[in-house]
Amino acid sequence: MEEEKDVKTILIVDDEEPIRNILTHNLSKEGYAVIEASDGLTAVDMALEQKPNLILLDIMLPKLDGLSVCKRIKNSMNVPILMLTAKDGEIDKILGLELGADDYITKPFSVRELVARVKANLRKVEVNINTQNDSKDSKKDSKIVVGELELDVEKFEVKVRGETIDLTLREFEVLKFLATQPGQVVTRETLLEKVWGYEYYGDIRTVDVTVRRIREKIEKDTSTPQILVTKRGVGYYIDDE
Repeated sequence: MEEEKDVKTILIVDDEEPIRNILTHNLSKEGYAVIEASDGLTAVDMALEQKPNLILLDIMLPKLDGLSVCKRIKNSMNVPILMLTAKDGEIDKILGLELGADDYITKPFSVRELVARVKANLRKVEVNINTQNDSKDSKKDSKIVVGELELDVEKFEVKVRGETIDLTLREFEVLKFLATQPGQVVTRETLLEKVWGYEYYGDIRTVDVTVRRIREKIEKDTSTPQILVTKRGVGYYIDDE
């Protein structure tokens, strides 16, 4: 019975039955329990009732589009959502990430890459839970202060010039990773591996989109960032001067 408790449940939301069948087959082979929905409204109901560990969510859906589904689910529960999109336009990706999606992958995708993304996002959840438990037991100061930037790791709270900034969990993780090593340039590949959990797979643009969203929230002028700075051709760093 112990093994039963450890089985992760994945909700697949796609109106194309062949895609659901392929994903169900491959994820089941990996040991996951899989449930399916073919429209947005059913997806929301299933997510809230059955509380899956991760959701694979298509953007183009009948009854309720994937972005609206993402927003409704994230307003009620914290579950990793990986958006599936047939559109390669940046706008869909930015909107998806802004609404709280944890990741996206563009169709057509390789099943091997998608399974790797699923594993990475589930692993990240485990790491976050362990980190939170460790921080509760730790007597260390939970605040990170670099110049005008202040992070409270226990409360997942960010302040810039004393003003509280509303960040998604992923945005907070990026900022925290950089703030723990101020002045040190971190490559996009390193951020993808350490924050998103990808060792071999991942779209570098995911990092750029997330950094862009963070800057819109913390910088006075995004064209000349003073806090989250780009080192051209290398990566990003938090200015510690």
